[in-house]
Amino acid sequence: MKTYLRILSYARPFGRFVPTYVLYTLFSIIFGLINFTLLKPLFDVIFEQVEPATLEQYRSLPAFSFSLEYFTGLFNHFFLSVQDDYGKMGTLVFVCIIIVISVFLSNLFTYLSGVVLAKVRATVIKGMRMDIFNKVGTLHIGYFSNERKGDLMSKMTNDVQEVENTIVQSLRVVFREPATIILYFSVLFFMSVKLTLFTILIIPISGAIIGGITRRLKKRAVQSQESLGRIVNILDETLGGMRVIKAFNAERFIAEKFDEETDYYSHVNVSMARKNELASPISQFLGVSVVAGILVYGGSLVLSGESDLGASDFITYIIIFTQVLNPAKEISRAVSSIQRGIASAERIFEVINTKTQIEAPANPKPVKGFGDAIEFDQVSFAYADRLVLRDVNFRLERGKTIALVGPSGGGKSTLADLVPRFYDPSSGAIRLDGTDIRDFSPADLRGLMGIVTQESILFNDTVFNNIAFGIDSATEAQVIEAAKIANAHGFISQLENGYQTSIGERGSKLSGGQRQRLSIARAVLKNPPILILDEATSALDSESELLVQEALTKLMSNRTTLVIAHRLSTIQHADEILVIEQGQIVQRGSHADLMAVDGLYQKLSSIQSV
Repeated sequence: MKTYLRILSYARPFGRFVPTYVLYTLFSIIFGLINFTLLKPLFDVIFEQVEPATLEQYRSLPAFSFSLEYFTGLFNHFFLSVQDDYGKMGTLVFVCIIIVISVFLSNLFTYLSGVVLAKVRATVIKGMRMDIFNKVGTLHIGYFSNERKGDLMSKMTNDVQEVENTIVQSLRVVFREPATIILYFSVLFFMSVKLTLFTILIIPISGAIIGGITRRLKKRAVQSQESLGRIVNILDETLGGMRVIKAFNAERFIAEKFDEETDYYSHVNVSMARKNELASPISQFLGVSVVAGILVYGGSLVLSGESDLGASDFITYIIIFTQVLNPAKEISRAVSSIQRGIASAERIFEVINTKTQIEAPANPKPVKGFGDAIEFDQVSFAYADRLVLRDVNFRLERGKTIALVGPSGGGKSTLADLVPRFYDPSSGAIRLDGTDIRDFSPADLRGLMGIVTQESILFNDTVFNNIAFGIDSATEAQVIEAAKIANAHGFISQLENGYQTSIGERGSKLSGGQRQRLSIARAVLKNPPILILDEATSALDSESELLVQEALTKLMSNRTTLVIAHRLSTIQHADEILVIEQGQIVQRGSHADLMAVDGLYQKLSSIQSV
């Protein structure tokens, strides 16, 4: 129930929808009920089932009172007046016209209430989608290392869709169907208390049986959505790694893996369908059984003269009661669907409830620019129980370049990720101009930095939009100038539509060197005082590396730069080189200083020169 109410909270403020929906729904139910209550006077008058004394009583206009008896008497008075003026055939036509008008109004208000619910559904789903999307954007980088991307995508798409298809769709049932049952039973009580009490005693039996079925649905619903997440993950990995799959003739292996997961998904959904589909026929069977019981019990009372209902009353009672069965069946079906929706919603809220490890301080200090230095003071960092960095100390002064080198897995990239606060140190402090970077807003801090990584992160958009990414005010002239500095203008001009050419998913229409130069152009356009370069040339061929390195040299000019280097030849100009091994700085100095001593740096250099 708590999860259900949390979903509904996305429709706030409720005042926009609830009063209008309640009004439309009540009118729809009332006009629908009128259709059947008209049957009793039709049976009575047309087929002469009313005593002469009662007819005479109907000829007098009843005294006003806010009661069902008054409105019934008022209707009978006008009904009898029509019969006197137009005869039985005219009365029959009159009743049919009223029924047609009543049905029209009932359906009109049903339509209007449905439109209101559509607005509620759109509001709820949009709010939920934006909530989970915005939450994902605030989560720390480490979260995405622990979670499967496919499962996360499934939560943001399939689970939200499941909530829309089940819970939000069931909102009509939550109010309309119970209100329908209550109003119809009010009329049934008015007609016969004894017979209605009999029906109420029988109905909970069907509710208990259906409730037992639906409780088993939630567990299967969770398994279904988790399996769907794994399917999306396999698809994502397959499409992204198709070259490797084909190169290693692994199509059969992937197909078997996919077949195994889809087979499990099918099995779970068939199991859910068995239980879900069982609810409706059971409710239908039990409903008909109740009607049969009423016919036997009520009919015996009417035939024996012990009932306060006449023959026409009893027939009308049965007809009205059968209309209660559909709302009851809808409720049972909705309860089954809601279990699936609750399971999906809990997976969504699991992400939304995740506490991000990188939070802005309550009162962040303003970032006034970068004027002095970035300082690492006894910085250590651990992933869970694995220590990655230990007591790191260095100072990167404004306008200087520090390079990080060392064996893979030594902690270089982790160290660089601490500067823009993708992670926070486990101990120690990183200071910007003497202020702990945790005292700044992460957005303000990152506004000072430009990052170029080994993998060029580009988007399925135009060249222009990829270079101007995140800078709404960028002009065409500024983008072109940035591309020229990044040695990218030449190849961009040769593209089919120049800067308006779409580069495909992740820049698939470009070469590795071209993609990297677009990333550099993006950093140039941002014009940050601090640069972080994470092995920006390691994956390129010699010709591309030369062009990219030239672009990086232009970019680094007069900027404070932290470089992670794979090829030592690219960082010989650095003001200081830090050699990182097993999370510690084991050597430091200029290229000439480090080459002059027997150590890890000299060893790495000799290996690369072979």
